[in-house]
Amino acid sequence: MKKLLPLLLLFFFTTVVLAQQNSVKIALLKYRGGGDWYANPTSLPNLIRFCNEQLHTSIDPEPGTVEPGSSELFNYAFVHMTGHGNVVFSDNEVETLRTYLLAGGFLHIDDNYGIDPFIRREMKKVFPDQDFVELPFNHPVYHQKFDFPKGLPKIHEHDNKPAQGFGLFVNGRLVCFYSYECDLGDGWEDYSVHRDADEIRQKALQMGANLISFVFNQ
Repeated sequence: MKKLLPLLLLFFFTTVVLAQQNSVKIALLKYRGGGDWYANPTSLPNLIRFCNEQLHTSIDPEPGTVEPGSSELFNYAFVHMTGHGNVVFSDNEVETLRTYLLAGGFLHIDDNYGIDPFIRREMKKVFPDQDFVELPFNHPVYHQKFDFPKGLPKIHEHDNKPAQGFGLFVNGRLVCFYSYECDLGDGWEDYSVHRDADEIRQKALQMGANLISFVFNQ
């Protein structure tokens, strides 16, 4: 895999550049282990629509679905992962996901309440020498088109904990953003799913747009 990395880097960046000339695709990660990777089915389409309207991006309105061990992973500049339960990455998936992130890809993990112990365990396999670090409120991810001076918005309440944004960095580049105790993806869903107030849904979509903006411009 190390010998393939330069070719994968070239392939990845060529794919993204060509895609941005027309439209770029983002995807939902389909993982194993029994967790509900398919949670929040309306969230990504709504986020895409919001970004295309507010950021003038050209993201394909239909998000893809990709497995962590698939070569198709390299077709996406931004991959979203969510769920409530267990996550298991095989050795091949660990290696492929690591290569994808080193090659310039980005993973957003959204704790939909319950994924925390599993994702911390599995991401430690991907980057054994890295730990999630909480991003300071002045990090650029919170200050793109929309300003969040206090960090992540709180969408749903669970355990009386504050919403926190954690990151994994490789050579100073943020490769993975983990939204915890926030339920960001729930706020992207259709109103009929959770019946959140418009103000809450707007904050969630704005923060999601900040993530997209940060990834496409970093």
